[in-house]
Amino acid sequence: MTLNLCPNIPDPDGFYDELLAAHQGLSKEESEAFNARLILVLANHIGERSVLTEALKAARTR
Repeated sequence: MTLNLCPNIPDPDGFYDELLAAHQGLSKEESEAFNARLILVLANHIGERSVLTEALKAARTR
């Protein structure tokens, strides 16, 4: 499996709205903790270590 960097989310605007709503009412610290937990949940779902390594590299260079 390789990292997919092409648009792949149905209704990306709807997802973005949902993501923003999930942060509503959170302090900066709570928001950062939420993001960290979300990253770990999604990384666990992906599960493929090589894909996660690619994602770390891609996020660092973008």
